[in-house]
Amino acid sequence: MKTSMKRHSHSPTRSMSPADKLARGLGWLSLGMGLYQLVAPRRLSRALGMPHRENKIRACGAREILSGIGALSDNPTNAIWSRVGGDVLDFAALTFALKRHPSHKENLYLALTAVGVLTVVDYSCAKALSQRHAYQGGVTPDYSQRSGFPGGLESAWGAARAEGSKAQETLRLPAPNAV
Repeated sequence: MKTSMKRHSHSPTRSMSPADKLARGLGWLSLGMGLYQLVAPRRLSRALGMPHRENKIRACGAREILSGIGALSDNPTNAIWSRVGGDVLDFAALTFALKRHPSHKENLYLALTAVGVLTVVDYSCAKALSQRHAYQGGVTPDYSQRSGFPGGLESAWGAARAEGSKAQETLRLPAPNAV
């Protein structure tokens, strides 16, 4: 007779909340965007009409990578909040570039739209994560003086002895010395 054993998938995302899953996706997005900003800053600066700003774009890329690494952690709350702050900085820089370099306004408007949408997503994710992981942010209570037994350890031992003697009487087991 053949018995089949059911295999259970132990996926690391199985017990994650939707906000945790979104944070993980945002983490991978951050890593991708950050790598692109580090590898091709000149191309990005030309497309946005921001000549000679390659080092600033690289700095933004490094910030994205750090946020991405943090977003892939067990508690990504701070990393997602850092993404929100980065989005605000990016929005300000793109708005400034739009005023200084209106010749690239189509690309800048597209970038501003993308940053605006990501800001809303990042903010909602950060807010949900803050609520989910709020217990980790406070002071950890000190339970070192608790034994886990409401009446104390001696009371628990006494209760165990009393239960043991009741069980012996009920089962009418011979005393260990009678053998």
